[in-house]
Amino acid sequence: MVRLTADLIWKSPHFFNAIRERELDLRGNKMAVIENIGATEDQFDTIDLSDNEIVKLENFPFLSRLGTLLLNNNRITRINPNLGEFLPKLHTLVLTNNRLTNLVEIDPLVSLPKLQFLSLLDNSITKKPNYRLYVIHKLKSLRVLDFRKVKEKERVEANKLFASKEAEEAAKMESAKTVVPGEIPSTQDVAKEDQTHKPVAPTPEQILAIKAAIVNSQTLEEVARLEQALKSGQLPADLNFSESESLPKNESAQDNMITVGKEASDEPKDTEFEQKEDGPAEMEETYRREFKDTICEVRRPSPGRNDALCSISQ
Repeated sequence: MVRLTADLIWKSPHFFNAIRERELDLRGNKMAVIENIGATEDQFDTIDLSDNEIVKLENFPFLSRLGTLLLNNNRITRINPNLGEFLPKLHTLVLTNNRLTNLVEIDPLVSLPKLQFLSLLDNSITKKPNYRLYVIHKLKSLRVLDFRKVKEKERVEANKLFASKEAEEAAKMESAKTVVPGEIPSTQDVAKEDQTHKPVAPTPEQILAIKAAIVNSQTLEEVARLEQALKSGQLPADLNFSESESLPKNESAQDNMITVGKEASDEPKDTEFEQKEDGPAEMEETYRREFKDTICEVRRPSPGRNDALCSISQ
Protein backbone atom coordinates (compact mmCIF):
# COMPACT_ATOMS: atom_id res chain seq x y z
CA MET A 1 0.00 0.00 0.00
CA VAL A 2 1.48 3.30 -1.15
CA ARG A 3 1.27 6.40 1.05
CA LEU A 4 0.62 9.82 -0.44
CA THR A 5 3.75 11.56 0.81
CA ALA A 6 5.08 15.00 0.01
CA ASP A 7 7.94 13.38 -1.92
CA LEU A 8 5.47 11.46 -4.09
CA ILE A 9 3.55 14.66 -4.80
CA TRP A 10 6.71 16.52 -5.84
CA LYS A 11 7.81 13.70 -8.15
CA SER A 12 4.41 13.13 -9.77
CA PRO A 13 3.71 14.51 -13.27
CA HIS A 14 2.23 18.00 -13.47
CA PHE A 15 1.34 19.83 -16.66
CA PHE A 16 -1.11 22.12 -18.40
CA ASN A 17 -4.10 20.05 -19.53
CA ALA A 18 -6.32 20.48 -22.59
CA ILE A 19 -8.21 23.43 -21.13
CA ARG A 20 -5.00 25.16 -20.05
CA GLU A 21 -5.39 24.37 -16.37
CA ARG A 22 -2.45 23.26 -14.29
CA GLU A 23 -3.00 19.61 -13.35
CA LEU A 24 -1.32 17.24 -10.89
CA ASP A 25 -1.42 13.55 -11.86
CA LEU A 26 -1.60 11.23 -8.84
CA ARG A 27 -3.54 8.42 -10.47
CA GLY A 28 -2.78 4.71 -10.21
CA ASN A 29 -0.68 4.77 -7.03
CA LYS A 30 -2.88 2.33 -5.06
CA MET A 31 -3.10 4.67 -2.07
CA ALA A 32 -5.99 4.34 0.34
CA VAL A 33 -5.83 7.64 2.26
CA ILE A 34 -5.73 11.25 1.11
CA GLU A 35 -2.96 13.01 3.05
CA ASN A 36 -0.18 15.58 2.73
CA ILE A 37 -2.07 17.47 0.00
CA GLY A 38 -0.71 20.64 1.56
CA ALA A 39 2.56 19.82 -0.22
CA THR A 40 0.93 21.05 -3.44
CA GLU A 41 1.10 24.57 -1.99
CA ASP A 42 -2.22 25.33 -3.72
CA GLN A 43 -0.53 25.52 -7.13
CA PHE A 44 -2.98 23.37 -9.13
CA ASP A 45 -6.38 23.87 -10.72
CA THR A 46 -6.96 20.11 -11.16
CA ILE A 47 -5.87 17.11 -9.09
CA ASP A 48 -6.31 13.64 -10.54
CA LEU A 49 -6.60 10.92 -7.87
CA SER A 50 -8.21 8.31 -10.13
CA ASP A 51 -7.47 4.56 -10.05
CA ASN A 52 -6.46 4.41 -6.41
CA GLU A 53 -8.04 2.71 -3.38
CA ILE A 54 -9.32 5.77 -1.53
CA VAL A 55 -12.18 5.05 0.87
CA LYS A 56 -12.98 8.48 2.36
CA LEU A 57 -13.09 11.88 0.65
CA GLU A 58 -11.46 13.93 3.38
CA ASN A 59 -8.19 15.36 4.79
CA PHE A 60 -7.94 18.30 2.37
CA PRO A 61 -6.24 21.48 3.53
CA PHE A 62 -7.60 24.85 2.47
CA LEU A 63 -7.07 25.05 -1.32
CA SER A 64 -8.49 28.25 -2.75
CA ARG A 65 -7.36 27.47 -6.31
CA LEU A 66 -8.52 23.88 -6.79
CA GLY A 67 -11.52 23.70 -9.13
CA THR A 68 -11.55 20.10 -10.44
CA LEU A 69 -11.15 16.86 -8.50
CA LEU A 70 -11.03 13.53 -10.33
CA LEU A 71 -11.67 10.48 -8.15
CA ASN A 72 -13.08 7.87 -10.50
CA ASN A 73 -12.28 4.18 -9.92
CA ASN A 74 -11.74 4.33 -6.17
CA ARG A 75 -13.60 2.83 -3.18
CA ILE A 76 -15.17 5.95 -1.71
CA THR A 77 -18.02 5.30 0.71
CA ARG A 78 -17.89 8.48 2.80
CA ILE A 79 -17.57 12.23 2.14
CA ASN A 80 -16.47 14.77 4.73
CA PRO A 81 -19.50 16.95 5.56
CA ASN A 82 -17.22 20.00 5.84
CA LEU A 83 -15.53 19.50 2.46
CA GLY A 84 -16.72 22.87 1.18
CA GLU A 85 -14.85 24.75 3.89
CA PHE A 86 -11.55 23.52 2.45
CA LEU A 87 -12.42 23.55 -1.27
CA PRO A 88 -14.49 26.74 -1.72
CA LYS A 89 -13.97 26.97 -5.52
CA LEU A 90 -14.48 23.32 -6.45
CA HIS A 91 -16.82 23.26 -9.45
CA THR A 92 -16.17 19.79 -10.93
CA LEU A 93 -16.21 16.51 -9.03
CA VAL A 94 -15.93 13.11 -10.74
CA LEU A 95 -16.82 10.16 -8.49
CA THR A 96 -17.52 7.60 -11.22
CA ASN A 97 -17.21 3.95 -10.18
CA ASN A 98 -17.03 4.24 -6.41
CA ARG A 99 -19.08 2.69 -3.60
CA LEU A 100 -21.70 5.26 -2.70
CA THR A 101 -24.92 3.36 -2.00
CA ASN A 102 -27.51 5.58 -0.26
CA LEU A 103 -28.88 9.05 -0.96
CA VAL A 104 -27.83 10.33 2.44
CA GLU A 105 -24.18 9.79 1.49
CA ILE A 106 -24.17 12.68 -1.00
CA ASP A 107 -25.63 15.21 1.45
CA PRO A 108 -22.12 16.49 2.38
CA LEU A 109 -21.76 17.82 -1.18
CA VAL A 110 -24.21 20.56 -0.23
CA SER A 111 -21.25 22.26 1.44
CA LEU A 112 -19.70 22.91 -2.02
CA PRO A 113 -21.35 26.20 -3.03
CA LYS A 114 -19.92 26.32 -6.59
CA LEU A 115 -20.32 22.67 -7.60
CA GLN A 116 -21.67 22.60 -11.17
CA PHE A 117 -20.47 19.31 -12.68
CA LEU A 118 -20.91 16.01 -10.85
CA SER A 119 -20.58 12.40 -11.95
CA LEU A 120 -21.79 9.51 -9.82
CA LEU A 121 -22.04 6.94 -12.60
CA ASP A 122 -21.38 3.29 -11.71
CA ASN A 123 -22.26 3.83 -8.05
CA SER A 124 -25.10 1.84 -6.50
CA ILE A 125 -26.73 5.12 -5.49
CA THR A 126 -27.70 5.81 -9.12
CA LYS A 127 -30.16 2.88 -9.00
CA LYS A 128 -32.02 4.17 -5.96
CA PRO A 129 -35.58 5.52 -6.39
CA ASN A 130 -35.69 9.23 -7.36
CA TYR A 131 -31.88 9.43 -7.31
CA ARG A 132 -31.51 12.10 -9.98
CA LEU A 133 -34.29 14.32 -8.65
CA TYR A 134 -32.91 14.07 -5.13
CA VAL A 135 -29.42 15.16 -6.20
CA ILE A 136 -30.82 18.05 -8.27
CA HIS A 137 -32.91 19.16 -5.30
CA LYS A 138 -29.98 19.08 -2.85
CA LEU A 139 -27.36 20.71 -5.12
CA LYS A 140 -28.95 23.94 -6.29
CA SER A 141 -25.98 25.11 -8.38
CA LEU A 142 -25.61 21.85 -10.31
CA ARG A 143 -25.68 22.21 -14.10
CA VAL A 144 -24.57 18.75 -15.31
CA LEU A 145 -25.24 15.46 -13.51
CA ASP A 146 -23.76 12.21 -14.84
CA PHE A 147 -22.83 14.01 -18.08
CA ARG A 148 -26.48 15.00 -18.68
CA LYS A 149 -27.56 18.59 -18.50
CA VAL A 150 -29.96 19.42 -15.69
CA LYS A 151 -33.19 20.70 -17.22
CA GLU A 152 -35.48 23.29 -15.75
CA LYS A 153 -38.43 20.91 -15.68
CA GLU A 154 -36.31 18.53 -13.60
CA ARG A 155 -35.67 21.28 -11.07
CA VAL A 156 -39.40 22.01 -10.87
CA GLU A 157 -40.25 18.32 -10.45
CA ALA A 158 -37.54 17.89 -7.80
CA ASN A 159 -38.79 20.87 -5.82
CA LYS A 160 -42.33 19.49 -5.88
CA LEU A 161 -41.29 15.98 -4.90
CA PHE A 162 -39.10 17.14 -2.01
CA ALA A 163 -41.07 20.17 -0.93
CA SER A 164 -40.84 19.20 2.73
CA LYS A 165 -38.27 17.74 5.11
CA GLU A 166 -40.55 14.76 5.63
CA ALA A 167 -40.35 13.93 1.92
CA GLU A 168 -36.55 14.08 2.03
CA GLU A 169 -36.38 11.80 5.05
CA ALA A 170 -38.79 9.36 3.45
CA ALA A 171 -36.62 9.24 0.32
CA LYS A 172 -33.53 8.54 2.42
CA MET A 173 -35.28 5.76 4.31
CA GLU A 174 -36.54 4.21 1.09
CA SER A 175 -33.02 4.38 -0.34
CA ALA A 176 -31.62 2.54 2.66
CA LYS A 177 -34.23 -0.22 2.31
CA THR A 178 -33.78 -0.73 -1.43
CA VAL A 179 -31.35 -3.51 -2.31
CA VAL A 180 -29.41 -3.01 -5.53
CA PRO A 181 -27.97 -6.05 -7.38
CA GLY A 182 -24.20 -6.09 -6.95
CA GLU A 183 -24.30 -3.92 -3.84
CA ILE A 184 -21.70 -4.88 -1.20
CA PRO A 185 -23.45 -6.74 1.66
CA SER A 186 -23.01 -5.68 5.25
CA THR A 187 -20.91 -7.65 7.71
CA GLN A 188 -24.04 -8.94 9.48
CA ASP A 189 -25.54 -10.19 6.20
CA VAL A 190 -22.31 -12.00 5.36
CA ALA A 191 -22.26 -13.66 8.80
CA LYS A 192 -25.87 -14.81 8.43
CA GLU A 193 -25.16 -16.20 4.99
CA ASP A 194 -22.14 -18.12 6.28
CA GLN A 195 -24.29 -19.67 9.02
CA THR A 196 -27.02 -20.57 6.54
CA HIS A 197 -24.62 -22.35 4.21
CA LYS A 198 -22.57 -24.13 6.86
CA PRO A 199 -21.96 -27.66 5.51
CA VAL A 200 -23.41 -30.60 7.46
CA ALA A 201 -21.86 -34.04 7.49
CA PRO A 202 -23.88 -36.67 5.60
CA THR A 203 -25.52 -39.54 7.48
CA PRO A 204 -24.02 -43.06 7.43
CA GLU A 205 -26.76 -44.16 5.01
CA GLN A 206 -25.91 -41.32 2.64
CA ILE A 207 -22.20 -42.18 2.83
CA LEU A 208 -22.98 -45.77 1.89
CA ALA A 209 -25.07 -44.55 -1.04
CA ILE A 210 -22.14 -42.49 -2.32
CA LYS A 211 -19.77 -45.44 -1.88
CA ALA A 212 -22.14 -47.62 -3.88
CA ALA A 213 -22.30 -44.98 -6.60
CA ILE A 214 -18.49 -44.91 -6.73
CA VAL A 215 -18.48 -48.68 -7.18
CA ASN A 216 -20.91 -48.45 -10.10
CA SER A 217 -19.38 -45.37 -11.74
CA GLN A 218 -18.14 -45.79 -15.28
CA THR A 219 -16.12 -42.64 -15.96
CA LEU A 220 -13.37 -40.57 -14.40
CA GLU A 221 -15.65 -37.55 -14.25
CA GLU A 222 -18.29 -39.40 -12.25
CA VAL A 223 -15.74 -40.70 -9.73
CA ALA A 224 -14.27 -37.21 -9.32
CA ARG A 225 -17.73 -35.72 -8.82
CA LEU A 226 -18.65 -38.25 -6.15
CA GLU A 227 -15.34 -37.84 -4.34
CA GLN A 228 -15.88 -34.08 -4.31
CA ALA A 229 -19.28 -34.69 -2.73
CA LEU A 230 -17.58 -36.67 0.06
CA LYS A 231 -15.08 -33.86 0.64
CA SER A 232 -17.60 -31.03 0.77
CA GLY A 233 -20.41 -32.86 2.57
CA GLN A 234 -22.86 -31.71 -0.12
CA LEU A 235 -24.69 -34.65 -1.67
CA PRO A 236 -25.37 -34.71 -5.42
CA ALA A 237 -28.99 -34.04 -6.28
CA ASP A 238 -29.53 -37.53 -7.64
CA LEU A 239 -28.42 -39.07 -4.31
CA ASN A 240 -30.42 -36.79 -2.03
CA PHE A 241 -32.81 -39.08 -0.18
CA SER A 242 -34.42 -39.14 3.24
CA GLU A 243 -33.28 -41.47 5.96
CA SER A 244 -36.62 -43.30 5.78
CA GLU A 245 -35.73 -44.29 2.21
CA SER A 246 -32.17 -45.33 3.03
CA LEU A 247 -30.87 -48.79 2.38
CA PRO A 248 -31.38 -51.49 5.05
CA LYS A 249 -28.22 -52.53 6.76
CA ASN A 250 -28.43 -56.12 5.58
CA GLU A 251 -29.04 -55.02 1.96
CA SER A 252 -26.88 -51.92 1.88
CA ALA A 253 -24.38 -50.96 -0.75
CA GLN A 254 -21.68 -52.11 1.63
CA ASP A 255 -22.60 -55.74 0.83
CA ASN A 256 -21.88 -55.12 -2.85
CA MET A 257 -18.39 -53.73 -2.29
CA ILE A 258 -15.94 -56.60 -2.72
CA THR A 259 -12.40 -55.68 -1.89
CA VAL A 260 -9.35 -57.35 -3.45
CA GLY A 261 -7.13 -59.32 -1.07
CA LYS A 262 -9.09 -58.40 2.11
CA GLU A 263 -11.82 -59.97 4.15
CA ALA A 264 -15.27 -58.42 4.36
CA SER A 265 -14.64 -57.74 8.03
CA ASP A 266 -12.12 -55.06 7.01
CA GLU A 267 -14.94 -52.81 5.84
CA PRO A 268 -15.58 -49.77 8.06
CA LYS A 269 -18.52 -50.17 10.40
CA ASP A 270 -21.53 -47.90 10.31
CA THR A 271 -20.83 -46.82 13.86
CA GLU A 272 -17.63 -45.18 12.70
CA PHE A 273 -19.57 -42.64 10.66
CA GLU A 274 -20.90 -40.44 13.42
CA GLN A 275 -22.22 -37.03 12.41
CA LYS A 276 -19.92 -34.23 13.39
CA GLU A 277 -20.23 -30.49 13.29
CA ASP A 278 -16.67 -29.92 12.19
CA GLY A 279 -15.74 -27.17 9.79
CA PRO A 280 -15.17 -27.86 6.07
CA ALA A 281 -11.42 -28.44 6.50
CA GLU A 282 -11.89 -31.14 9.17
CA MET A 283 -14.68 -32.78 7.19
CA GLU A 284 -12.56 -32.94 4.05
CA GLU A 285 -9.63 -34.53 5.87
CA THR A 286 -11.92 -37.10 7.55
CA TYR A 287 -13.53 -38.10 4.28
CA ARG A 288 -10.19 -38.41 2.50
CA ARG A 289 -8.90 -40.79 5.18
CA GLU A 290 -12.11 -42.83 5.26
CA PHE A 291 -12.49 -43.41 1.55
CA LYS A 292 -8.99 -43.27 0.03
CA ASP A 293 -8.49 -47.01 0.45
CA THR A 294 -12.07 -47.80 -0.56
CA ILE A 295 -11.82 -46.07 -3.94
CA CYS A 296 -8.44 -47.63 -4.71
CA GLU A 297 -9.61 -51.11 -3.74
CA VAL A 298 -12.84 -50.90 -5.72
CA ARG A 299 -11.10 -49.45 -8.76
CA ARG A 300 -7.82 -51.39 -8.49
CA PRO A 301 -6.56 -51.40 -12.12
CA SER A 302 -6.17 -54.66 -13.95
CA PRO A 303 -3.08 -55.26 -16.10
CA GLY A 304 -2.97 -52.80 -18.96
CA ARG A 305 -5.74 -50.62 -17.52
CA ASN A 306 -5.26 -46.93 -16.90
CA ASP A 307 -4.80 -46.31 -13.14
CA ALA A 308 -6.07 -42.73 -13.22
CA LEU A 309 -9.19 -43.67 -11.28
CA CYS A 310 -7.20 -44.77 -8.26
CA SER A 311 -4.94 -41.74 -8.43
CA ILE A 312 -7.85 -39.37 -7.96
CA SER A 313 -8.27 -40.26 -4.31
CA GLN A 314 -4.58 -39.80 -3.57
